[in-house]
Amino acid sequence: MNTSGHQLPAPPPSGAYSDGYPPGAHSNAAYPYAVPHPQYTNYQYHAPVRRANFLRYFLLAMITFIIIIGAILFIVWLVLRPRLPVFVVESVTLNNFSISTSSQQVSGHWLVRFQVRNPNQNMKLSYADIESYIYCNSEPLSRTRLPPFNQGARSQTVVQASFVAMDSFVDGWAVSGIIAERASGVVRFQVRLIALAQFKAGWWPERRASIQVLCGDLAVGLPSNGEAGKLTGGARECRVGL
Repeated sequence: MNTSGHQLPAPPPSGAYSDGYPPGAHSNAAYPYAVPHPQYTNYQYHAPVRRANFLRYFLLAMITFIIIIGAILFIVWLVLRPRLPVFVVESVTLNNFSISTSSQQVSGHWLVRFQVRNPNQNMKLSYADIESYIYCNSEPLSRTRLPPFNQGARSQTVVQASFVAMDSFVDGWAVSGIIAERASGVVRFQVRLIALAQFKAGWWPERRASIQVLCGDLAVGLPSNGEAGKLTGGARECRVGL
């Protein structure tokens, strides 16, 4: 009770505020600043960038690798300079040559001597599955096989092919041509070789290729006294191709 005669206001009831404090008593007392939102890394943005960088570096590495390999192959090619072998017919000997106009048959025994040269300075050559044919006026007369052989760098090898024709049939126009040539004392033959060649140079991987050799215009003189025919005009270089 106030002695001055004035009655003090009554205190608020205890249940007037839910927390026992008047409104605004602690609205910002414990948190003077706004709480920042948590930061999250945007992985969906960085992942495509990383993939693009990876692809860019990968392509750059592949291009560099291809350029280096190409440069190495070019340098090796300049050093090795692979070249085809050289085939030369040194001699041809023909025995027991005969032709029948009535039956259109040709007989004879040819011995052809080749000189094979490997022109490569740093490469070895080997030959296998060698087949050889002899023709006259584009008509095949005989076929034979040759044994395989090897050649070192800058080396020469002598190879002989023996052909035997026993009553080999030819067309009528070919018979007429052979008879006309024989009357002049010279008959021209052609020899063809097919072989599987292998090129080898040190650690460099070997390379295999089928080569074809064509030896044309082999003019063989046939004496009238029945002696063996011989190649005229000297040795003949053959054409070699893959």
